[in-house]
Amino acid sequence: MNCRLMVKMNFSGVTRLLDQTPGMQSSIYEPAFLQASIEKRLQETGCGSVEEYCGYWEQNPVEEQILRASLHNHFSEFFRDPLTFAILECSVLPELIQKKKNDKRSEIRIWSAGCAAGQEPYSLAILLEEALGNYHPGMTYRIFATDVDETQLNEARLGYYPAAALGKLSLKRAETWFTWQGGGYVVKDALKNNINFSTFDLIQEERGSPPASIFGDFDLLVCCNLLIYYQPETRALILDRFEHSLARGGTLVAGAAERRVVLAHHFREVYPQAAIFQLNRATRKPT
Repeated sequence: MNCRLMVKMNFSGVTRLLDQTPGMQSSIYEPAFLQASIEKRLQETGCGSVEEYCGYWEQNPVEEQILRASLHNHFSEFFRDPLTFAILECSVLPELIQKKKNDKRSEIRIWSAGCAAGQEPYSLAILLEEALGNYHPGMTYRIFATDVDETQLNEARLGYYPAAALGKLSLKRAETWFTWQGGGYVVKDALKNNINFSTFDLIQEERGSPPASIFGDFDLLVCCNLLIYYQPETRALILDRFEHSLARGGTLVAGAAERRVVLAHHFREVYPQAAIFQLNRATRKPT
């Protein structure tokens, strides 16, 4: 019998195990994604059926952690979407810097939500360092990078990446912001200085934004390719959180596959096909 078919037939057995696990709710995940994750664990554990997998789970306590980790997609890249980062570099950040100068405010605040091993916040930091440089004295920035997985965050804080991870960076950027060490690249401290990495669960946390940020009010919020793994109700919960966390006129960046999801939730796309949004209203949604 096809493994995928067996998962469909016996799905409730695994979801019950998930729901009995503290902090886990099977109902929040998009069904196809949840099914694919369970199917992968069936294959990797060599279990011939979901019933056999449930028995394996009960005999191997570490399996709970492995399946939990598989439900958090940690794939990321430096400058992952070339179009998005080109627009950020050429339009969004220059306009934001000018707006800050006009308002006589000196700090740019950014939230990188679901930052995985740090590639996204470091990419944003590179753009900001280059945009500010010696051209805007007194202007600073802070990036609050969060993820639910502390292991990923530790990798981000370390900032060590294999050479292949820098494939989308120009040679100049690689040499400017990284140091070659032990067969890989290490992020220079100058790039780490304005990034705060912290654990934050977008679904479970009672606070609206990372505690390290104190009050949110983000000029730019980047969360790419995370919403697609959740059910509509959970997506709405996350987008509500983002809506309340953005500063007036703030910008939200999502993944290309999430455009329709974001457009259905009080946001308008400001650069066609680029998954870069602002709120439809002049002010944020009332709390």
